[in-house]
Amino acid sequence: MITFIVCLALLVTAYFTYGKYLEGLAKAGEDNDVPSKTCFDGVDYIPMPRWKTFLIQLLNIAGLGPIFGAVLGATYGPVAFIWITLGGIFFGAMHDYLSGMISLEHKGASLPEIIGRYLGLTVKQVMRLFTVLLMVLVGAVFMDGPAGIIADMTGMDKEMLTIIILVYYLAATLLPIDKIIGRIYPLFGAALLFMAIGILCVLLFGPYEIPELNTLANLKIDAGKFPLIPTLFITIACGAISGFHATQSPMMARCMNNRREGRSIFFGAMISESIIAMIWAAVAMAFFGGVNGLNQALAIHGNNAGWAVNEIANTTLGKIGGILALLGVVAAPITSGDTAFRSARLIVADFLHIEQKSLYKRIVICIPMFIIGYIITLVDFDVVWRYFAWANQTLAVFTLWAVTVYLHQRGKNIYVAMIPALFMTFICSDYLFSSGQMLALDQTLSAWLAGGVTLLLLIHFIILFRKNGKTSTQPHR
Repeated sequence: MITFIVCLALLVTAYFTYGKYLEGLAKAGEDNDVPSKTCFDGVDYIPMPRWKTFLIQLLNIAGLGPIFGAVLGATYGPVAFIWITLGGIFFGAMHDYLSGMISLEHKGASLPEIIGRYLGLTVKQVMRLFTVLLMVLVGAVFMDGPAGIIADMTGMDKEMLTIIILVYYLAATLLPIDKIIGRIYPLFGAALLFMAIGILCVLLFGPYEIPELNTLANLKIDAGKFPLIPTLFITIACGAISGFHATQSPMMARCMNNRREGRSIFFGAMISESIIAMIWAAVAMAFFGGVNGLNQALAIHGNNAGWAVNEIANTTLGKIGGILALLGVVAAPITSGDTAFRSARLIVADFLHIEQKSLYKRIVICIPMFIIGYIITLVDFDVVWRYFAWANQTLAVFTLWAVTVYLHQRGKNIYVAMIPALFMTFICSDYLFSSGQMLALDQTLSAWLAGGVTLLLLIHFIILFRKNGKTSTQPHR
């Protein structure tokens, strides 16, 4: 319990300390005009209250990540607490806040445009394609998954449910952001928080014992197959750092009233997500009688995190828990799926310079994406999912390097972004080389290759910074 309490305290404290420091780097106190005022279009650029924007951002970035990822990450043991805490503060919250503030500074620009401004035209073109494909992949995954869950619970036809969700996605992607997302999301965001608070109360006052951090060892039953480095850092993504978050922030950057709202909306939402992940990681270990019990229970049920979440919520919170669990495993992924498609629309519109006030032009962009998304749902779910986590973290790598260049051009502290960028570069490279789902090379060889990739990137950026000097303030076009 002590480890758990300390980690929660660090996360909360970080909002008032490290978050405040990052505000200074982003000059959040300056009252510059924001996109919701200068680019108002009644569709994507619409000012909304801070509380509503915060809850939408929280649900956008959360989905199933801080629940399912945390439950699966807990199988490694209490060492997961360290990654959720330090990753959430120094990686995820920094990543989300600064990338969100950069988007705000550039009129709510989508992520590929931001990355391209600071990493160059070639990277921009690659990221345009990579990010759109990732968003469509996310949307497809979060069509297929919830449809399967509802079909199992009700006996309804899965394909019909997939089409129903697809129709909802189309409406949420096309309509102005305040019509569906602005009205429904805050309710689901609040439900996500209430479920976490309920589980927290059970942990604090119930009969469960949370394991303490007394070893950094990998406690998975098949630890050799799933090494702590890099697999833990890919498994727990949304609770620590996720490139997907930076694709969602531009939507909220277009709805903010002033720059000072950034800390609560971007940094605060990520800290909240880390707290949710911490709670679910803790209850997963405690509910099943320890890490070994969790591993055994998941093994019996095919490593199905959804089963574990449903079991925990129904047992600890009763009927209310069952309802909230249903919202968590069905509504949360659906609400991440529709914003993924919406982000894809905005990304395409940005790089093709297609205004989005016209419904017809929004439809022209969306229809091809939804056709591709539906086709992806016909592929085996496990095949699609196994590559999502790596692609998600790889996107975070590009975002972190773009933030590093942004800070360097303004003569600010680059190490807040460069150190996480180097670490995640190694993790994603190591996973690419070593994972059985990817290249499946020898683990030692993979680590050396990943170290080489990381070193080459470090040398590249050192040369780039020395060449350009830290006085340049003009971003790359």
